[in-house]
Amino acid sequence: MKRIDLANYAAVLAGTRQPYHDRYYAMYSSVLGGVTTDPVLMQIPLDDHLVHRGDGVFDTCKCVDGAAYNLDAHLDRIERSAAAIGLRWPAGLADVRRLVLATAAAAGRRDALVRVILARGPGGFGVSPYESAAPALYIVVYALPPPFMQAHPAGASVRRSAIPPKPPPWAGVKHCNYLPNVLMKREAVDAGADFTVGYDTAGHLTEGATENAGIVTAGRALAFPRLENVLAGTTMLRLVELAAALRQDGTLAAVEFRDITEAEVRAASELLIVGTTIDVASGCTYEGRAVGDGRPGPVARRLQELLQADIRTNPARRAPVDAKAAT
Repeated sequence: MKRIDLANYAAVLAGTRQPYHDRYYAMYSSVLGGVTTDPVLMQIPLDDHLVHRGDGVFDTCKCVDGAAYNLDAHLDRIERSAAAIGLRWPAGLADVRRLVLATAAAAGRRDALVRVILARGPGGFGVSPYESAAPALYIVVYALPPPFMQAHPAGASVRRSAIPPKPPPWAGVKHCNYLPNVLMKREAVDAGADFTVGYDTAGHLTEGATENAGIVTAGRALAFPRLENVLAGTTMLRLVELAAALRQDGTLAAVEFRDITEAEVRAASELLIVGTTIDVASGCTYEGRAVGDGRPGPVARRLQELLQADIRTNPARRAPVDAKAAT
């Protein structure tokens, strides 16, 4: 068995380089106190409770045309998630924001995803969170795929998930125990579908593996599940605000959060799957049957147009990624 020490560690790491590393642009580690742009150096200590207990929270925003979109909404959510598990970054949210922009600037990419992970930190292999001497912060910048509908203009296929949903209050905490989400995505891939969506014990729609889901009814109401049962998606919440324009012009009669049954999903004129990476996707089939007329609907198209305009041109939602912003 090869012995690895400081003398040969760099050479060993260099030999682990893989093609997928090309999609990793930069990482900040508070454990190391700096940023790297070499993917083989993007590592987390094995004794961080994030690794062996899932003890941490995360959030992911995206940079488009050189600016982080909706960054403060994402940071507010990670702060709420961290508070729910008794975790905080000692220097506060403003410091996290600064480090996010600095890491994104170091990546040198105008378009990218940025994942922020606040972990319990290194300190042992037990279950007690008090083993960890201090929290750890990791920020990773990696490739941003195109919006879902750009790559799939005919729309998405959606199936019902058999994975039990996360119960409240954990449904609203973006913690790093994502095993149910992983299994939901596995379901979709194995079924040849784009997404799966879950239902709670009362039979009400919850969410997808990493997406929120909603419907447009025959009565022109845009409905999303009650926030008590799902993660409060930043894209979903922003779309609800942007949908005010569709109410004003008569495209929508109402925008609401409420319980949604599977029968309503099947009878919907549109099924929407929304998220940070995918933007707004039209679910055109559900369980193999057409949703509405089986084509992307007008509400989804309008919301995607409004969202893209917001992402690219709204200065209140764009945090520039440049040397000045990152200092």
